[in-house]
Amino acid sequence: MIENERNCRHEHVINIARQMMTAARTAPKGKGVDVIEVALVTGEELQQLSETMLQLAEETGMKFFIRDANNILQAESVVIIGTHEHAQGLNCGHCGFSTCDSRTEGVPCAINSVDVGIAIGSACATAADMRVDTRVMFSAGLAAQRLNYLEGCKSVYAIPVSASSKNPFFDRKSPVQTIK
Repeated sequence: MIENERNCRHEHVINIARQMMTAARTAPKGKGVDVIEVALVTGEELQQLSETMLQLAEETGMKFFIRDANNILQAESVVIIGTHEHAQGLNCGHCGFSTCDSRTEGVPCAINSVDVGIAIGSACATAADMRVDTRVMFSAGLAAQRLNYLEGCKSVYAIPVSASSKNPFFDRKSPVQTIK
């Protein structure tokens, strides 16, 4: 049997993205409390994610959303990682408030935010180990958050995943000369 890499690439990249999700899940968590959610976006939902990013570009005037919206369509899949809002009760002050109870509604617990960052790093390290291309995008994460792909999560980030002859997430061209 001869199996051409072009014929199995998509399946292979999806399997790596699943390994990235496992790496995010098993990444260390502050205080040992797991409040992150991880999912894989493919198919029609990937197109929907791109369309929502275009809407965000229109609403905000931030043109890089257009570039990123087109960029994720070059990916085989997108891994999304976010956190539920859950104060860890440490009264550490890292969020800018002296106690967890004095924290203003909507201000994220710094421990939760760090947990998302560690999970992202772990997922990207797995991707690098497997020699696929990625890029961390808050823009696609914001669109995923708007679409509620990770129900109830805040601080959502996205990691598009690709395996092609040239990394589509490098040397990206902006849709306009200057980004506001």
